[in-house]
Amino acid sequence: MGSPRRHRSSDSRRFNFYFSLLLIFGKHALAELRYSIPEEMKEGTSVGNVAKDLGLDKTSLIDRRFRVVSGSKDAFFEVNPNSGALQILKKIDREELCQGSGVCTMELKILVENPLEMHHVVVEITDINDHSPGFPEKEQQFKIAEHTSPGTRFQLHAARDPDAGINSIRTYTLTSNDHFEIDVSQSDEDKTPYLVLKKSLDREQKSKHVLFVTAVDGGKPQRSGTLNVSIIVLDTNDNRPVFSQDTYQVEIYENVPVGTIVTRVNATDTDEGNNGEIEFTLSKALSRKVYDIFELNRVSGEIKLKGAMNFEETEIYKIDVEASDLGAPPLTSRCRVIIKVKDVNDNPPEIEVTSLSNTVSEDSKPGTVISLISVTDKDSGVNGKIISSITSDVPFELKPSYKENIYSVVTKGFLDREQVSHYEITIKATDCGEPLLSAFKTLNIQITDVNDNKPLFSQNTLQFYLSENNVAGGSIFSVSATDKDINENAVLSYQIARGNELAMFLSVNSDNGQISALKSFDFETLKTFRFQVVATDSGTPSLSSNVTVHVFILDQNDNAPVILYPVSSNGSAEGVEEIPRNVNAGHLVTKVRAYDADIGYNGWLLFSLQEVTAHSLFGLDRYTGQIRTLRSFTETDEAEHKLLILVKDNGNVSLSATATVVVKLVEPREAFAAADVKSATKDDEDNNVTFYLMITLGSVSTLFLISIIVLIAMQCSKSTDYTSKYLQETNYDGTLCHSIQYRSGDKRYMLVGPRMSIGSTIVPGSHANTLVLPDRRGTSTEVR
Repeated sequence: MGSPRRHRSSDSRRFNFYFSLLLIFGKHALAELRYSIPEEMKEGTSVGNVAKDLGLDKTSLIDRRFRVVSGSKDAFFEVNPNSGALQILKKIDREELCQGSGVCTMELKILVENPLEMHHVVVEITDINDHSPGFPEKEQQFKIAEHTSPGTRFQLHAARDPDAGINSIRTYTLTSNDHFEIDVSQSDEDKTPYLVLKKSLDREQKSKHVLFVTAVDGGKPQRSGTLNVSIIVLDTNDNRPVFSQDTYQVEIYENVPVGTIVTRVNATDTDEGNNGEIEFTLSKALSRKVYDIFELNRVSGEIKLKGAMNFEETEIYKIDVEASDLGAPPLTSRCRVIIKVKDVNDNPPEIEVTSLSNTVSEDSKPGTVISLISVTDKDSGVNGKIISSITSDVPFELKPSYKENIYSVVTKGFLDREQVSHYEITIKATDCGEPLLSAFKTLNIQITDVNDNKPLFSQNTLQFYLSENNVAGGSIFSVSATDKDINENAVLSYQIARGNELAMFLSVNSDNGQISALKSFDFETLKTFRFQVVATDSGTPSLSSNVTVHVFILDQNDNAPVILYPVSSNGSAEGVEEIPRNVNAGHLVTKVRAYDADIGYNGWLLFSLQEVTAHSLFGLDRYTGQIRTLRSFTETDEAEHKLLILVKDNGNVSLSATATVVVKLVEPREAFAAADVKSATKDDEDNNVTFYLMITLGSVSTLFLISIIVLIAMQCSKSTDYTSKYLQETNYDGTLCHSIQYRSGDKRYMLVGPRMSIGSTIVPGSHANTLVLPDRRGTSTEVR
């Protein structure tokens, strides 16, 4: 385990971390519990009820993760989460743990969570007398000259007892004899026994003395160890070696290479010959570690480095060196060499992540703690001074604790998962030694999503084109939105916003935005409409957005042409036209008028003659529907001719209608009278047609009305002595007609023409599309 000081240093570093953790997350623990137990107690023995002493609820210990946080590699204690008792986990040997005679304590950290609390428990390990004193060797031999003066002291092997305090060595005893007694010299904590000559020796009487030195400790019961001391009486060698210094002190860096001479001891002996030659040896009472690291030249007294030193393990070595002459008997003296090891920067810092949250919510506020770290360096002084920082460009920073080298990793700005979803935080710890040593630690942090982005459509307004006569219930188009969030926050559902009367005829698939029409649309009834689609995500709270959809109905050729003229009284497309037999070629017989509700090519009408009794007499304009004579009539031509006219549109699949016109040839005088009667008869019919057409074309511009008024004024200024005739129209497109009646003097006129564009004019005096009627205001047959 190392020395007590090193043990306390390790615990201190662990304490720093948990104390900072407690400051940030938990409640302060201001109390400290102390227990005292003897060493070598059985495993499972209860030290004390920590939960009870701390006032903790026993029923919540398991949920709060009641546990011991050990600062060392070997855990000697544990807590019972059921009873709250602190128990011995592993048998404790105080001598192995502390290796000293001072107070041996172990600092424990008791940690509980929810809320996070840390409590300190100090357990004092008291010594028991479980070791007997022991000598490094079972026998020790002295060779003493016979004339050695009484009072001469001979150092005995010092016994060692791992126990401390009262259980350590208290005294030495010697077997009863006439020549020797024992004396104990105490320096610091060491007791050194000496064999003291109290009466001169007489080799002739006795050449060898065998004594027993007993080391006794102060325990109850007492324990002891015995050293067999043999004393051989020699002839005189009355000068012992003398060291130049009683104590040698030297400082050396821990990284010096093996083989380096650490120091040299020097001793002299005033004797001559073998009695003056000196050999140096290391004391046999030294620890095994000293022999592994240092070696002594027996002749020169040089102490060399035999193994590598480590300042972090041992900072100082105390070596006892013996100098013995070669006399008979040899004389020995001792000196102490104190070697102080100087630290070099040979240990990089160590970064320990004591607590880490791998995920952080993107709505975390600046200053949110995500990790606790502790930084340590085994070196000391400047070499152990550490500077820590975050090297990567991330929205996180290190916040120091009040304890040195304890940090919190906190957010320093706002996070946005949609911009950066993962961070690698690289922490660098650099000491201040020479050369600088650094350590790195990378934390991987995942940013979790919150519902902070509403769904977005690609455009604020969408336009779709839909052909009329669609299949009811079929899909017509789809809308789609995106959400920058993920998982549940990005799962979208669609619905149609209510408030639009047409919304009831539409449905939307909530999962994919596919829109279906519940009815078939008719271009002639509805040409365009709009509605709104709302996209809502599945987050908490949910967010939504909408898009306006404009739907344009496209025309299909689904309307057949409608014959406006001729129309008989029973509603069929049949009419009778009477013309004078003496008309010339090119005479306008009549005009077939038709209307198609479709638009564009679907409403563009073409006229054609399907049946005619005499192809040489009549011709039909395919665009205007005008029927004209191709030549003058002869006496041999029949008096009645039947024409079947086909009217069809220009759709992909043409739709058509037919009209029948019967042309009767009459004498000029009859034709004129008939024309008046016929015109009066048709007047009412034309008025009805005109009425409905005027409603259909109610949007005719004011400029058209002005042009009509101008036309009437011009007609009124002309002579009205015209015979009844049909005049050619040059600009009619054959789709829709208007008729206007007006008077000029004793004549009544009916203007029949196509839809006129703004700016169209009628040449004065042309009487184009004008039918002249007699004034019948004085008769009972006036046309109304």
